[in-house]
Amino acid sequence: MVLYTILSVKSGHGKLNELLNSIKGISNANLFTVSVDQISVVVSDIKRADLITDRTNAIAYAGVVEILAQQFTLLPVRFGSMMESADAVIKMLEKNYQEIQQNLEKVENKFEFGLKIFCDSEKLKASLILKSEVGASTNINKIQEIKNTVFRDYVNKKLAAHRLEELLISHVDSVIAVIKGHLAQLNTISKFKKMLTETTIVDAVLLLDKERKDPLINVIEGLQKHYPGLNFVLTGPWPPYNFVDFTIK
Repeated sequence: MVLYTILSVKSGHGKLNELLNSIKGISNANLFTVSVDQISVVVSDIKRADLITDRTNAIAYAGVVEILAQQFTLLPVRFGSMMESADAVIKMLEKNYQEIQQNLEKVENKFEFGLKIFCDSEKLKASLILKSEVGASTNINKIQEIKNTVFRDYVNKKLAAHRLEELLISHVDSVIAVIKGHLAQLNTISKFKKMLTETTIVDAVLLLDKERKDPLINVIEGLQKHYPGLNFVLTGPWPPYNFVDFTIK
């Protein structure tokens, strides 16, 4: 059987079953739950040989998780995850119950958002050079004793490139620090990656209380005005795909 998500169901089993009866899973399969105490796993009865991991099924899987996330606290399961039987699912829940419960408590009443920051790398670099207190002449002075003109030009280019890279990283670090300062006021859990490409300088995921969605949007809009040379793209809300911190035993 295919696993979709792990849910916290404190008193809503009837509500959950009613919702599952109204939607379909991968390959139009019926959805049902396997439960231990207050934790349920949403599954559909599909054999491993019949599961096709294509775009259509991935979208169907994500659609199920998205609908359930609107009404329940959940932990998405990796697309394509399967177990042989309901008994196997029950044993998994029993072995991992405490870790699952802790993760569910962490994401309860919270949304995940994605934040990407893009830039025109050439314009940003040019701006950083203009703002830098260290001009290109500094690098030239360091090696002015070198008599070989070709070698001197080569070293100058290397020094300038290295200095520009330092300026860029320093600037990105300062932007991230400012963002984290604002996020701290919203009690946000965040994970940041930087400099994925020359144009994608920040890629972050954020987890915060559902009622703080609008304040988060306001923060990002304010940051966009403060950094007009950057492009802030906020996506979500999403189920907490990036905040499941346990490995099934």
